[in-house]
Amino acid sequence: MREVTYPSPGEILLHEFLEPMGITQYRLAKEICVPQRRIGEIISGTRAITVDTGLRLSKFFGMSEGFWTGLQVDFDAAKAKDEMAEILASIHPWAS
Repeated sequence: MREVTYPSPGEILLHEFLEPMGITQYRLAKEICVPQRRIGEIISGTRAITVDTGLRLSKFFGMSEGFWTGLQVDFDAAKAKDEMAEILASIHPWAS
């Protein structure tokens, strides 16, 4: 099990984008036409970034369409891998 947790996409959104750019959660929500609650839940880690939200964030920040959803998939996979470590260790590749 990893001792240092992976940063969630919401943490990356907050610390790498909103804070340095001086953008509030409220302002971001208004600019990308979503409820402020959605942004708050993403940042708190209680909501994942969906394709819909990922496309909006990518357009707003001028990034590739898959950036935000890719972050979410990578985060989910890393978390699942940690949670399933014992099970995965007991599975051996098929040898025909």
